[in-house]
Parts: sequence; C-alpha cells; structure tokens
Amino acid sequence: MANEVNSQVTDAITQTNVKVVAEAPAQAMASFYQMMASANGLAATNAVSNQHNLNQLNPTIVAQAINMIKAG
Repeated sequence: MANEVNSQVTDAITQTNVKVVAEAPAQAMASFYQMMASANGLAATNAVSNQHNLNQLNPTIVAQAINMIKAG
C-alpha cells in the first residue's frame, strides 16, 4: 500500500480549508449586523409600545390634575 497522496488531492483540501478560514470573519460580521438590526427593531417596537401606553394614561392624568385644581 502506497503512503503517497496525489498532490491534486492535497491541494484541493488545502484550498478548501483556506476558503473556510477566509470566510469566517465575513460570516461573523454578517451575524453581528443581523443581530444589531434585530436589536434596533426591538428598540423601536418598545418605544412605540411605551408611547402607546403613555397616550392611554394621559386623559386620566389630565382629569386628575383638573380635579386637584378644582379642589383648590
């Protein structure tokens, strides 16, 4: 049994390994950008939700303030 490996096979494996290692930073940055986009979307959703909740409370707060002013 021969212990030699065809040089084309070793070259192909080396090129594949280099390609995978070379793509890792790009994959990491893509994942980071997707995570940041998701976080920004959630922040906007929370801001809208908080504004909605405050808009529901405003009439009650104004009515209470008017009652306090009337009571003197």
